Amino acid sequence: MGELLNVALRFALYLDLLLLFGLALFSLYGLRDAQGRWRFRQPMALALVLGVLLSGATLLQLALSMSGATRLAELDPALLPMLVLETDVGHSWLLRLTALLLGGLLLASSGGWPRFTLGGLSLCTALALASLAWSGHGAMDEGSRRYLHLGSDILHLLGAGAWLGALAAFALLLRDRSCAGEQQVRQLLDALKRFAGLGTLIVVCLSLSGVVNYLLIVGPDLAPLSATTYGLLLSLKVAVFALMLVFAALNRFQLVPQLEQGLRQGSPKAALAALRRSMCLELLAALLILGLVAMLGILSPAPE
Repeated sequence: MGELLNVALRFALYLDLLLLFGLALFSLYGLRDAQGRWRFRQPMALALVLGVLLSGATLLQLALSMSGATRLAELDPALLPMLVLETDVGHSWLLRLTALLLGGLLLASSGGWPRFTLGGLSLCTALALASLAWSGHGAMDEGSRRYLHLGSDILHLLGAGAWLGALAAFALLLRDRSCAGEQQVRQLLDALKRFAGLGTLIVVCLSLSGVVNYLLIVGPDLAPLSATTYGLLLSLKVAVFALMLVFAALNRFQLVPQLEQGLRQGSPKAALAALRRSMCLELLAALLILGLVAMLGILSPAPE
């Protein structure tokens, strides 16, 4: 039961912070007009609140796991301050909480400087997301290997957040009421084109950091991929990632040009429906990968 709760909390926290960073970043580069930049203000505000709550829940669950207690009432009152102030996990938790609170202040005080405010919000949410690296395998390394592993983890997290946030943004922009007029469809098409270049960079970052992480965790050996539960889940993750690449290529090279052609002909509905289906499937694949990541984080890569 404890492990299942750990996986569920990891999944929820990762999903929340990935979406939060991705939506803030997408609002900065993907939307042009000042009013449109705050299109996702409510989802970001909800994600900020959930991020604080989930961070608190994961800290309490970690304290329960470390102490062997089964209820909060059994926890030693001195354990939480020690955990927060004297461990790397606690320091990363403080960084995350501070970044989320600063992000909340920026979102609440947003006014006439949307690019500046969204830039600050993107930075705060990036710091909050990067703090998750200290709950992974990289935190167990030492010396220069530790910094390399943590840096690779952070790059992987930021790339994943940028991709997942863009998928969520497009899913919201592709809703029927969001594409009611030609102007809205043109704004969607503009956002899709703006994401295209960044999408290529994201894929490169995820691929390179994924290879580096595998070499640091497992080593230059492919045998564990079929010999351990960790390896099997990792293999499934890579397969689903490859499927996401297929959807991404379909969107970029076939469906987006079809949408552009449909706009010129005055009938974009069929292209919008096809793009909506493809984006939803790609988003579902991303959520599956996130579930696998939540499980991989509590598994040992060593043979069982």
